[in-house]
Amino acid sequence: MARTVIILAAGEGKRMKSQLPKVLHPLLGRSLVGHVLAAAEPLSAERTAVVVGHKAEQVTEHLAEIAPQARPVLQAEQLGTGHAVRVALDALEDVTGTVLVVNADVPLLRTATLTALIERHEEDAAAATVLTAVMAEPGNLGRIVRDAEGGLAAIVEARDADAEQLAIREINAGVYAFEADALRDALGKLTTHNAQGEEYLTDVFGLLLAAGRRLAVHTAPAVEETLGCNDRAELARLGALLRDRINDGHMRAGVTIVDPASTWIEPAVTIEPDAVIEPNTQLKGATSVAAGAVVGPEVTLVDTVVGERAEVVKAHAVLAEIGPQAKVGPYAYLRPGTTLGVKSKVGTFVEVKNSSLGEGTKVPHLSYVGDATVGDFTNIGAANVVANYNWRSKSRTIIGSHVNTGSDSVLVAPVTLGDGSSTAAGSVVDADVPPGALAVARERQVNKEGWIFKRRPDSAAAQAAQAALDAAGTADEDPADQR
Repeated sequence: MARTVIILAAGEGKRMKSQLPKVLHPLLGRSLVGHVLAAAEPLSAERTAVVVGHKAEQVTEHLAEIAPQARPVLQAEQLGTGHAVRVALDALEDVTGTVLVVNADVPLLRTATLTALIERHEEDAAAATVLTAVMAEPGNLGRIVRDAEGGLAAIVEARDADAEQLAIREINAGVYAFEADALRDALGKLTTHNAQGEEYLTDVFGLLLAAGRRLAVHTAPAVEETLGCNDRAELARLGALLRDRINDGHMRAGVTIVDPASTWIEPAVTIEPDAVIEPNTQLKGATSVAAGAVVGPEVTLVDTVVGERAEVVKAHAVLAEIGPQAKVGPYAYLRPGTTLGVKSKVGTFVEVKNSSLGEGTKVPHLSYVGDATVGDFTNIGAANVVANYNWRSKSRTIIGSHVNTGSDSVLVAPVTLGDGSSTAAGSVVDADVPPGALAVARERQVNKEGWIFKRRPDSAAAQAAQAALDAAGTADEDPADQR
């Protein structure tokens, strides 16, 4: 049977108190509407329409980025949910079969729940089916009124409900399946005789019931799936629920998450069994963590690959690849284009950008490596800098295998250090170093005796120097001789 998905995303969301449309607010790596689209995508609908209205251009641009197959449909005036669906059907034309209508602010919906709703609707040959949930405190949500046999008698908006109806705990989740022709016919009969003066999509159920059409109800397996978002507080609560759901899934699949409450993992992240995620860790985008790896504590990885049995602690990485058994951190920063080989190491206060490090290569501490290709089993000394930028352009540095650079070396790109070469500590290397050579690029040290007595005779440093000279047995010498 043909299927069409319509997502309602035209509202302003005033209670968010934001310049950003409500449906674009982020929640664990996706927008609210992005979560709904992701849940609907596996349904294999023939077409998906997203009704836009408030800041339509901004929402349309976002849709083009995340779901180019979805067609934005403009609701120029927000005259109610029924009007929004009618606008979508008019734009799509020739819609047949099942029409799934979903609000864009229910990000915890699962594909399985939408599938079950559609299957129930089609198996019952219903004109319309509503997804419901039972809540302890329904608040301002629409109520499901049942008849004596337990069937659907009406859907009543909270603002239009009487006291008896407000006591009902079964709520309308804002997700519906319709038979296309029945929906189209009922939409043409909607009125605005209600508290808001709008065309309610929920009134379609009353019209179909009056016409003797079959209606069905499907209850969501978990009430959290039906929760919507109206303000920032609700957004935060939904984020925590989604975090817990994702973490629970990983743990049940064999991943150790030491402190789930402080671990935030986005939906697209993949983690293999026997990986360990330590507290205060964020895994974002298309990050993947292989078996046996230990990530955290205090790590943020964005679109980063972590190899088997690698260790990453107190580090930040973006678009990087960390090889098997490599070690990163603490306090390391891997920028886009960084690739670390097997058993390599990027240590404390080290930044690496657009560079590859070979097997067993180490950059232990206090260094910057940018736009460089480094071979195997090389050691970059403390406080080294690959100077890759000349104020106009960036150039690449080639460092061979089994190279040892002395502490405080500066490599001025473009430059090549051959296999087995070395640099002396404190060298500024701006010419190629042949294989096996030692590059010494510094002036000979000169000590100017008595300098402190001449330039700063009354300073604490001068007093300390005089005391040291006295202790060394030069007390009988005239300080002027030191000057």
